[in-house]
Amino acid sequence: MALGTVIRSFLAPAVQPRGLTFDGRTLWLSHATRLIWQIDPETGTVIRSFVTPAPDGRGLAFDGRWLWLVTFTGRAIYQIDPETGRVIRSFSAPGSEPWGLTFDGRTLWHTDGRTGTIYQIDPETGRVIRSFAAPGGNASGLTFDGRTLWVTDYASTLIYQVDPETGTAIQSFAAPANVTQGLALDGRCLWACDFTTQLIYQIKL
Repeated sequence: MALGTVIRSFLAPAVQPRGLTFDGRTLWLSHATRLIWQIDPETGTVIRSFVTPAPDGRGLAFDGRWLWLVTFTGRAIYQIDPETGRVIRSFSAPGSEPWGLTFDGRTLWHTDGRTGTIYQIDPETGRVIRSFAAPGGNASGLTFDGRTLWVTDYASTLIYQVDPETGTAIQSFAAPANVTQGLALDGRCLWACDFTTQLIYQIKL
C-alpha cells in the first residue's frame, strides 16, 4: 500500500470538520460549531462532546494530559481539561488566520493560513520561539510524528512532511479531498478530516 493511500473513512459527527488530534486511544475533532467531539477511531462512534470556549474551532493538539484548541474567533489558543471542557488558560495566536496546532513533546506548533507561516510556540508563555514559511500557500492542518511535522495545504491539495529544524519539505502526497484541514497521527497511520466531504480519513504512512 503506497504512501498516502486511504485505508478507510467515516462520516464526521458534524458539518465542516476543522481540527483533529489523537490522545493515544481516541480521536478529538473540532469544527465550525461550538463543540469538540471525542470519537472512537475504530467505529467512528461519538463518545462524548463539550462546548468550546469560542466559536469556529480550528486546530487541536494533545500534550499527554491537556487538549489545546486554537479558534478563529478571538484568534486565541486555549489549554483545556479534556475531562471537563474547562479552560485552564489561554493566550493570543501569533497570526491573523489561525489554523493547525500540534505538540512535539515540549512545544506547540501552529500554522497561519493567511501568511502561510508555521510557528513554534512556548506553551507556558505563548511566546513565539521561531517561525518559517510553510511549503504551500495555505497551510492548515498540522501534526507531529516524533521527528517531523506533517502539514496540509488546501491551495495545492497536498500533505507535506516537513523538517522542523529547517522548514524544508521532505516529501508530499495528494490529500484525500480538496479541503483537507485537520491532521492527527496515531503512531502508525495519519488521520485527516476534510471540510467539503465531511469525512475523517485513515491514511497510510
